[in-house]
Amino acid sequence: MPSSPCDVHVIGGGLAGSEAAWQLAQRGARVRLTEMRGGGATTPAHETALLAELVCSNSFRSDDDRLNAVGLLHDEMRRLDSIVMAAGEDTRVPAGSAMAVDRTAFAHAVQERLEQHPNVTIVRERVDTLPRAGLTIVATGPLTATALAEDIARLTGAEHLAFFDAIAPIVHRDTIDMDICWVQSRWNKRTHLSGEDGDYINCPLDKEQYLAFHAQLLARDTVSFREWETDTPYFEGCMPIEVMAARGVDTLRFGPMKPVGLDDPRTGRWPYAVVQLRQDNRLGTLWNMVGFQTKLKHSEQVELFRTIPGLQKAEFARLGGLHRNTFLNAPRLLDDQLRLRRAPHLRFAGQITGCEGYVESAAVGLAAGLMTLAELRGLPWEPLPATTALGSLLSHITGGAAAATYQPMNINFGLFPPLHEIHKKARKEAYTSRAKADLGSWLRAAAVSA
Repeated sequence: MPSSPCDVHVIGGGLAGSEAAWQLAQRGARVRLTEMRGGGATTPAHETALLAELVCSNSFRSDDDRLNAVGLLHDEMRRLDSIVMAAGEDTRVPAGSAMAVDRTAFAHAVQERLEQHPNVTIVRERVDTLPRAGLTIVATGPLTATALAEDIARLTGAEHLAFFDAIAPIVHRDTIDMDICWVQSRWNKRTHLSGEDGDYINCPLDKEQYLAFHAQLLARDTVSFREWETDTPYFEGCMPIEVMAARGVDTLRFGPMKPVGLDDPRTGRWPYAVVQLRQDNRLGTLWNMVGFQTKLKHSEQVELFRTIPGLQKAEFARLGGLHRNTFLNAPRLLDDQLRLRRAPHLRFAGQITGCEGYVESAAVGLAAGLMTLAELRGLPWEPLPATTALGSLLSHITGGAAAATYQPMNINFGLFPPLHEIHKKARKEAYTSRAKADLGSWLRAAAVSA
């Protein structure tokens, strides 16, 4: 099929690709939106050829823009003329304070808007190689087709493209009890980035606590693999903790819970076992539980991990998981405008950048569309404030996260520049109030209008 004339080629008709195409088209750019479903190919997760099909839940999570980070992201997207938010509102179903939609009606609503837009050409075909020229947004999602994934790997370096998430839980730093835990690197070996005492927060367990943790871990319920994941093998480097625990009572003590070289300042001795947490973002607000990837159900994780000394009141920015995915090491590969450093005509958007969730995927697609529009017009891109939900998410993806441990992330207040001077009970509302004001200032100054 000959290429239709366009200013921007968007590859992938999911939430991110649909949102990027809409943002560009609404502002006068001609968009070619390519989607392989409906063109003779599909994915193991999709059931229809509709654009923006929701393959798992029908929920966009909380719609509370005063006290919830994802609700704030909803609000920001609405202010930026989001097609996903508009279609979601039109197809909304009762869900309390959450935003849930009729999934089939929602996908139809998005597709109809794009089909009817004079600046959008929808082409049903599979793309096996990345375009070597021309402004392009790649939004092919977590189940990117094999041939295209291989081409992305060739261009980026296969070591920077993950095909399987091994996600460790992430804890908000201010919920860790530092009267029990302490900061130290093993054998006091510190990097140049270390704080005064070391790189890791250490949670000590005595023998009785460790044996109780081990027994509870083996008794907890896990999430089953989906059908298309069952033939994906575990790797020794990302073994779920419950699988390690099943190999023997001491396996964890010789693995991620190894206590050697760590002196508990309360006793001057090594604990029987240790859970270590490592800083996960530049702000120092989020810390990940090292080696604690797991298939435990989320409710089981919260209950179990709060039995660990020092984490009794832990609040989690993300819980652990292990599932098939395709995503880039974005902090290493992408610039602050989501462009591939090695080939800057290519932008990546959505879950392939390492964001997690429907709303986050669409939001990053929205930003990619606006960034591409500025480039198309020859205008400088004014970065979204890092104090906003979308700005904080983009900052995390493009450099705020640690590249060495980068994993998919949902929006949460731990990504925002902290407001430690605000009392904790008032902090969430302070974050959202600041974000709304700063987005308003950005909208008045930025060249994003239609």
